[in-house]
Amino acid sequence: MTRAPLAVSLGDPAGVGPELAVSTYVRRAERDTPPFVVVGDPDALRRAARRAGRDDLVVRETSSAHEALAVFDAALPVLPVPLARPETPGAPDPEAAPAIIGAIDAAVAAVRAGEADALVTLPIAKASLYAAGFAYPGHTEYVAHLTRDMPMPGVRGPVMMLAGAQLRVALATIHIPLMQVAAALSVARIVEVATVTAQALVRDFGIVRPRIAVAGLNPHAGEGGALGREEIEIVAPAVAAAREAGVDAFGPVSPDALFHEEARARYDAVVALYHDQGLIAAKTLDFWGTVNVTLGLPIVRTSPDHGTAYDVAGRGVARIDSFVAALQMARAMADARAAAR
Repeated sequence: MTRAPLAVSLGDPAGVGPELAVSTYVRRAERDTPPFVVVGDPDALRRAARRAGRDDLVVRETSSAHEALAVFDAALPVLPVPLARPETPGAPDPEAAPAIIGAIDAAVAAVRAGEADALVTLPIAKASLYAAGFAYPGHTEYVAHLTRDMPMPGVRGPVMMLAGAQLRVALATIHIPLMQVAAALSVARIVEVATVTAQALVRDFGIVRPRIAVAGLNPHAGEGGALGREEIEIVAPAVAAAREAGVDAFGPVSPDALFHEEARARYDAVVALYHDQGLIAAKTLDFWGTVNVTLGLPIVRTSPDHGTAYDVAGRGVARIDSFVAALQMARAMADARAAAR
């Protein structure tokens, strides 16, 4: 059903992004990889190919993302966003920040223009971007900013989800200190996340009647208030409000009883209340097959579930599994949206 390629922003060139793009392209046939165009520095990809012993790899610059379909069988297509200077694997460089951000901008623009069907982002490290004035907590919020003026059906996110074959977890809070989680929770936020998640499961995953489990915050979901009152004052009212709004939600469920096999059969996704509550389970079940998905956007956006992996960058040992899964999920989500139009 491919109509246009996927746009892949290169991420931090000092991380594993360039070698993931190169290795995935080289192994595209064996992994059933959908066509994609990398948005980033072509020379960074050529250097990654040389480090991997693939001097024969042809990297071809394109003037538009859509050209990638015509060249993908013969060359790795790249929409150029040049770096200020060559990368050093494993050593993040603040001078690369404008190109890293520019690649995200150009990739989103390609999807907005219809030249690419979806966005897949390779990992960034936010610390080096902050030094260059980047004002967003991460990819999720920045892509939401870049698409804020686009129309879309349903409730707008962004909501961060980790999705794999065995578990989908959406997060009510994301990258904040653990001591701030309780104060950041509200009935409105949990209802928003549950609603965005339910609508995305229908629109992007083809689940006709999604069922959403909502985790508790405290041990034993507060044990009737003995271990905390957040379940009584926030989570249970949010579940009731979500149900009243048409979301098939239940909870709060004690987090320690939410992720085993029998429990997972009861729902299509979990709303977890903080980052590690949900992501430890998702990554433990299937670290390499799990994908970071942004729900509630007018465009499809996925990403590998791991970071820049500076410790192995440039050594040719980075596994491509999560990136391939992100490409495949982006393709499936874009096709689901197109079929529903």
